[in-house]
Amino acid sequence: MWTTLIKRASSKNFNLSSHLPRFSLQIPISHELLLAPFQTQSPFHGSNQDVNFTSLNQLGRSNFMFSQYPFDFSPFCFNNMVKSFRGYASVAEAIESEDDYSSSDSIDGIHKLLEEEMVKEEKVKHNNNQHSQNQNLQNNSYKYKMLRKRQIKIETEAWEEAAREYQEMLDDMREHKLAPNLPYVKSLFLGWFEPFRDAIAADQDRCKEIRLRLSHAPYFNELPPDMMAVITMHKLMGLLMTSSNGVGSARVIQVASQIGEAIEHEARIYRFMEETKKTKEKRSTTVNPDGESDLEPKERDKLIEQKEKMVNDQKRLRKKVASLIKKQKKQQAMGIVRGLDDRKPWGQEGQVKVGSRLVQLLIETAYIQPPPNQSADSPPDIHPAFKHSLKTISSDSHKGSRRYGVIECDALVLKGIEKTAKHMVIPYMPMLVPPINWTGYDKGAYLFLPSYVMRIHGARQQREAVKRAPKNQLNPVFEALDTLGNTKWRVNKKVLSVIDQIWANGGRLADLVDRRDVSIPVEPNTTDESEIRKWKWKVKAAKKENSERHSQRCDVELKLAVARKLKNEEGFYYPHNLDFRGRAYPMHPYLNHLGSDLCRGILEFAEGRALGKTGLHWLKIHLANLYAGGVDKLSYEGRIAFTENHLDDIFDSADKPLEGKCWWLQAEDPFQCLAACINISEALRSPTPENTISYMPVHQDGSCNGLQHYAALGRDKLGAAAVNLVGGDQPADVYSGIAARVLEIMKRDADKDPKTNPNVLHARRLISQVDRKLVKQTVMTSVYGVTYIGARDQILKRLKERCAIEEDSELFAASCYAAKTTLIALEEMFEAARSIMGWLGDCAKVIASTNQAVRWITPLGLPVVQPYRQIGRHLVKTSLQVLTLQRETDKVMVKRQRTAFPPNFVHSLDGSHMMMTAVACKKAGLNFAGVHDSYWTHACDVDDMNKILREKFVELYEAPILENLLDSFQKTFPTLKFPPLPERGDFDLQEVLKSPYFFN
Repeated sequence: MWTTLIKRASSKNFNLSSHLPRFSLQIPISHELLLAPFQTQSPFHGSNQDVNFTSLNQLGRSNFMFSQYPFDFSPFCFNNMVKSFRGYASVAEAIESEDDYSSSDSIDGIHKLLEEEMVKEEKVKHNNNQHSQNQNLQNNSYKYKMLRKRQIKIETEAWEEAAREYQEMLDDMREHKLAPNLPYVKSLFLGWFEPFRDAIAADQDRCKEIRLRLSHAPYFNELPPDMMAVITMHKLMGLLMTSSNGVGSARVIQVASQIGEAIEHEARIYRFMEETKKTKEKRSTTVNPDGESDLEPKERDKLIEQKEKMVNDQKRLRKKVASLIKKQKKQQAMGIVRGLDDRKPWGQEGQVKVGSRLVQLLIETAYIQPPPNQSADSPPDIHPAFKHSLKTISSDSHKGSRRYGVIECDALVLKGIEKTAKHMVIPYMPMLVPPINWTGYDKGAYLFLPSYVMRIHGARQQREAVKRAPKNQLNPVFEALDTLGNTKWRVNKKVLSVIDQIWANGGRLADLVDRRDVSIPVEPNTTDESEIRKWKWKVKAAKKENSERHSQRCDVELKLAVARKLKNEEGFYYPHNLDFRGRAYPMHPYLNHLGSDLCRGILEFAEGRALGKTGLHWLKIHLANLYAGGVDKLSYEGRIAFTENHLDDIFDSADKPLEGKCWWLQAEDPFQCLAACINISEALRSPTPENTISYMPVHQDGSCNGLQHYAALGRDKLGAAAVNLVGGDQPADVYSGIAARVLEIMKRDADKDPKTNPNVLHARRLISQVDRKLVKQTVMTSVYGVTYIGARDQILKRLKERCAIEEDSELFAASCYAAKTTLIALEEMFEAARSIMGWLGDCAKVIASTNQAVRWITPLGLPVVQPYRQIGRHLVKTSLQVLTLQRETDKVMVKRQRTAFPPNFVHSLDGSHMMMTAVACKKAGLNFAGVHDSYWTHACDVDDMNKILREKFVELYEAPILENLLDSFQKTFPTLKFPPLPERGDFDLQEVLKSPYFFN
């Protein structure tokens, strides 16, 4: 029966994506033929004639199912369902009913595959719950498809929608002869849009003239001018908001590169969408037999021959794709489905040429006018909104100064720039559907937006190393990134509401920046030079403070803009990728769990879980950790007691966050503390607290995690005890331990004769200043290779904050002494760590001295190549100015390769531990999120996660990591001689399994 039906199939598309929730495979089958046996009404709606979802229930009653895909819709089953078809998770997949490579009558290969699966399924007996299973299929599939369509729209039509909106507003203005009542920034965008778009269109016409030979011409006509205008305006304003150059100013090279890159990416998407539309149009206007009869016999025979060849080619292609899918060769299938784009990438040179020209056109067409002065008879003061200038900065080297171009906005634009965020297009938003599983260097994450598994920042060797690595070697890394990306989040509306109220009232609370600027001091009416100097210093300080506040306000606005866009979503996902060392990061840049307390307070898990027997216990500990101030250093019992002693404050905070006593504002992480107060109050007011649903992520953080890794590498008993690798009644505090050792050394020095020892006076002066805060930063950065100068500057900053020593010369000398003493204490307590650091540095020096980069493979199989090379310069002439592009040379930076290797190697180990834990938690059914050495899950699952992360740490370090590293060095660099491995202690790693405060 199926064979007959398939052979009679015609040109209409049957959309399998409406049946399978996580992938989309277009299989041309006649709707009428397939649905006729069990359909009573027409299921078709819309031009694509997709199967209406009301018919799925009927489909379920037939034997139309795939036996190899059980319809289990648990979150962790989705990945298993799509493994065979994941090759279609690509740009081509995103078009729900299009297929560039098929005509409607070239379907034999896929039909054969479909027939085989249907025949298999006819042999399977259905159980009594089949009807309800298919009802779930219908609901889940429909919801997924709708979300997926929205995600495609977000990724592919965001810029087009913005351009259309501006055009509609302009048309509305002309029709009603009245300017719309728009927010200030949006009115600026609208005023710039039309003249800028027209200037781009005119320039595109000039680019078509070969005789002009414009440098940007080869790339300038790949997008409509309205989309180019919108991208340029939004990208430039975004950079002016977030630039490290200061709010309102951005370097030309940065602006041109990012705008050019965005134009190229959007052009690629636009080109694909246009080609898809053309394919669809060709299908609907295919020459029919009647039309062919009007042709000459020879022409008709030739046309028929061409058609037959095309059909045969496409049949072969179809069969090849089907075969690859059956064999689970996903990467090859993806390559065929995506198609071959014969256009070469623009490269940075092409991008900056396009970006520079667009910025130049915007400068020439965008103007701003101050509010009209009613009393003034003079003409309006209209001036450019942006300007291009050159700045000179002094170089630290002996080469003198150098100049670079900047784009600056007018003061009136700057005035409203912090409110720009809510009107900006942010391309890499969190996803509404789970990200595509990673299968290669640039295959995974977003449906359309360019996605790369690693942030290499132009390091060619690192990119090639990842691309060359066998896929099975990288599978553990891909699986971990997929796990992190499949964690579903949502906005905590209660916390967001409180933040909105504080922000609307001017900020200033809960570490939010003041929305007002500080006043600029008035110039004193005096001729006293000292008074004038003081006034100038105060003016400079006030302007600096205002600049910092402006930058912080922009940052808050961007985060809140994303939160407001997402607050009504049922859930969303963060695709993850890696830095070159193997640490995982969310790809969305603004509102993510890697961010500040503001971000973390706004975010919560989309899936809620009942607190169970231990959930409330962990929520109480979690609140104490967030409150901090020393409370987080107590035992678990002490932290629980702290929370129970403040129950009245917790209830008050939850009920009246801004009208009550505001106890939560005293916490070190106030917004997360408020979220915990709300959750705990809900549980305690419930008659059955263990049944209270909690969405809150509860963190377990490592104790000075870098030193934990060094202690495990060196099997160092003393170091292990200092960083909680062994059990105890109280958590060990390494910072307090180092501070106590520093104090001990200083007391000993203070008793000496000041005539014979110059450090005596410093020791006596600093004894009262030594505490954990003074040494904390130095201890934290010691594992990252902090130098004596770095330690001195850190301690100098702490002493300055305390105003402990007034004279600058004495302050500097005391800081030098304190830094030396702290480093001595560190070496005494972490001798094994220092020896391993030294060995790693020595190995790196041996390699780098031969002009080769240090490279290694992480325990999860990720190849790492240190990117530190001498930078060469390449001059590019653009329409705006000559730009200097940086390009890495073949010469490595020996010193940087040496000093960076120890911390980079440890980062690759902590990244491996986190990813191993993520995968194991997924297999155990836990929701998991990770931020380097901070692991998050539901309160009810903390005990399970604690067990898993300890087991994975032991598993990681039971392997001979240093021996493997030395062996890989000797194989990679066979002509070099490396120092012998450092001696290690006899610490038993099994102790970690019994340590309650290892992560706590």
